[in-house]
Order: sequence, then C-alpha cells, then structure tokens
Amino acid sequence: MTAWRRRGEWLELTPGKVLTGAADRNEATARWLLETLGMPEKLFRQLQANRGIEWRGDRLRLALFPVSTAGIEPVWQDLGVLYEDDFCLVVHKPAGMNIHPDGRKGESEPTLDHAVAAHYEMQGAEIAVRHIHRLDQYTSGPVLYAKNDWAQLKLDEDMRHKRIARSYAAFVHGAVPADLHVIDLPIGKDRHHKQRRRVSPTGQHAVTRVRLGRVYRNASLVHLELETGRTHQIRVHLSHLGHPLLGDALYGGSTALIGRQALHGDRLAFTHPFTGERIEVADPWPSDIRQLEQKLLSPTI
Repeated sequence: MTAWRRRGEWLELTPGKVLTGAADRNEATARWLLETLGMPEKLFRQLQANRGIEWRGDRLRLALFPVSTAGIEPVWQDLGVLYEDDFCLVVHKPAGMNIHPDGRKGESEPTLDHAVAAHYEMQGAEIAVRHIHRLDQYTSGPVLYAKNDWAQLKLDEDMRHKRIARSYAAFVHGAVPADLHVIDLPIGKDRHHKQRRRVSPTGQHAVTRVRLGRVYRNASLVHLELETGRTHQIRVHLSHLGHPLLGDALYGGSTALIGRQALHGDRLAFTHPFTGERIEVADPWPSDIRQLEQKLLSPTI
C-alpha cells in the first residue's frame, strides 16, 4: 500500500517514481488513481473539476476531506465506537433506537445518526452523517458509516454487490434442526397487517444462511448470515418455519423472557474502501441478550 497521511482537508500520497518519473505525469496520475488505487470515477471527475488533485513536490494531494454539514442535529449520548479511521466508522446500535428519523409527526427520540453527529462534533470534525446499512429498531448490533465521498461510493457499491458480510445471533423458540442450513423463501408485504411481512410466492427473493449454535430446553441459539436484506427477513423466515424469535411479539414470539426480539448483529466484515484490507468488527452481546441465555440455562426454564 502506498504511504499516505491526512493533512486537514487533504490526503497526501507518496507514490514514488512510478508517477514522478512519468513522461506525462497527469495522464499517469489519472490512470494510477483509477486503476491502481480504485478511486471511484465519479469522485475522480469531481476532484478534477474542482482542483482537488494537485502535486506538491513528490507528494500527490487529494481533497478527500472537505468541510461538510452533518445534515442532522447533534444529540450527545453514549456511543459505542467499534472501529474508526478517516474513512469509516462502525458503532454499536442499542436495541430500541432507530438509526435515523423516520419522519413521523411529533417524533422526538434521538437516533443513532444524531449520536454520530455529536461524536463528529466532539472530535471537531465537520462530516456528513452517512450510514451504509440499517438495522431494525429493536435489533442491536454494529452499523457502518462512511466519513467521506470515496468511502460512501465504494461501500454503497459493496452493499449492492453483497460484499459486506453481516452475521447475527438469535434465540428462537423450539429445537432448530441441525440440518437447516439455508432458508430460501421470498418475502412480501402482509396485506392484513401494515407492519408485518410474510413469506409470499410473489415476494422478493430472500436468502438466510443458518448455523445451529446450541439447543436449550425450549429454545435454540442460531447464527445467521444474510445474502439479501429484506425488511424483517430473519424474523419472517424463522417464524415461517415455526421458530419465531424470543421476544418478537409481532411474529409470534413470547415476551416472557425478554422484552424485544432476541436478535443481535455480532459481526460485520467489509473491505476497507481505501486500503482494500478486509476489516472484521465484532460486537459483543449486550446485557439483555447475555441475561436471556442465563435464563435459558436455568434448570427451572
């Protein structure tokens, strides 16, 4: 990887003689940025038009960190940062919190986006708040944010092409069979219930990969990976097979042991948009999920 460092709004690179010794340095620079570093072409054109690519001696400078407005009011609250650098931020989303305002009249509860805006503000950074993916309100787990245009363009593309891996742990009713490895069932809207989804022959393609973790007296721990990202996908798939999530009253789960769906995103893996390194981020189980397992291990359950 070429040596680089950030200086204010600029990223400085020292590519060496491969560019400084080129007969046509501008042409060589464009080719190197697009083909070797993988700069999104849209961003390259923007920087080129706005004089955001320049040479200072043997250093190539890119204006990757312009001052931007957050786009949402900062609201301070505890924020569990799981990973952060100049391109990406991964934070823990607690159960019960929305990722962003849903536009409902009178809504006042702070969201994860509000907290991220406050995190940037406390760092003295003027960065737009841009989440790459979402989690249900009552699902806990890691959420990935892009901190500049390069990161957003690359990570959005990776989401479209299913190159961002998300793994979940779920506690469900009943004994899940060990030979259940893939749930491939289309999901559509439930015309009888505005909030619900259901398995439907005319629904969208949906695939969930399943690995059995542990079977308790009346429940199972399963580890899940999504190949698609349909609304309520895990909840719908497991409920359809007779194993609704504990705490998920919307899809038939009992709330006797936990007051929210027992679903936690415990791992997120993505390719770093600039370095190309594969980043894996673990998010430990929150206290209510740990307490739920202790209850399931109790001989009285």
